Amino acid sequence: MQIFTGFHAVEENLKSVSGKKNLAEQMQIFYCNPGPRVKKILEQAASFGVKCNSTDKKNLDALVKNLPQGARDHRGIVLQISGENSRAENFVEFDLWLEEFIAASEANEENEIASKKCATVLVLDSITDVHNVGAILRSADQFGVALVLVPSHRGAADISQNEIVARTSAGASNWVKIAIVPNLVRSVQKLKQAGFWVYGADAGGTQIQDGTFAENCVLIMGSEGNGISRLLREECDSIVSIPTCGRIDSLNVSVATGILLYEIFRQKNLR
Repeated sequence: MQIFTGFHAVEENLKSVSGKKNLAEQMQIFYCNPGPRVKKILEQAASFGVKCNSTDKKNLDALVKNLPQGARDHRGIVLQISGENSRAENFVEFDLWLEEFIAASEANEENEIASKKCATVLVLDSITDVHNVGAILRSADQFGVALVLVPSHRGAADISQNEIVARTSAGASNWVKIAIVPNLVRSVQKLKQAGFWVYGADAGGTQIQDGTFAENCVLIMGSEGNGISRLLREECDSIVSIPTCGRIDSLNVSVATGILLYEIFRQKNLR
């Protein structure tokens, strides 16, 4: 069973089951003292066939008591999901995604996965803070990332079943294509073979205003403490950095990711 709080996370989970009766039946909303925002969500839920239950604050508090502290502020509404969620809608098999991307590229056509001219793949190299992961997924959604790769040793539940990720991403974790892979290095090698250029983010690299990102590119973001692992760094065609002028040594990884994704997005749109 999964519990979600936060208006954005609840709304985006609801949107993900539009037209899918079997998934809607796995959801229930519990609410109390509904204000305008909650009423809007309840109307949306009813239109999708999701059951809505009026209750009191005490029961809502009980539903969220086992969540991380940051996710317990339910603001009068809680979404409960039982059984298998719609995770398969945006969690994809990497090899299948890459096959479809290559086929679309060879046909010189656009499809839901990617187009020949604009695919950005984001690799998260063991980023452990779920708040960072959520913020990164939100930026990935906003700047058109085609796929996010995460290593399986972190565990799929870290993203697909984590309430803080859903909340921090403002629901983007339900939409951004995500592939969980056993070996990031091998996956990046396959992307290179498919024509992607690989960029690693680290201090001391080429500053982003002085370089150009390839049309099909991979951006690797390293972990909060250790940066990019040695084997992944060896796969990089270029190391890029963000010019700064502060007194501390680096940006938060989610902030840095957002800046770099914007620059990639900006350059592609200029073309």
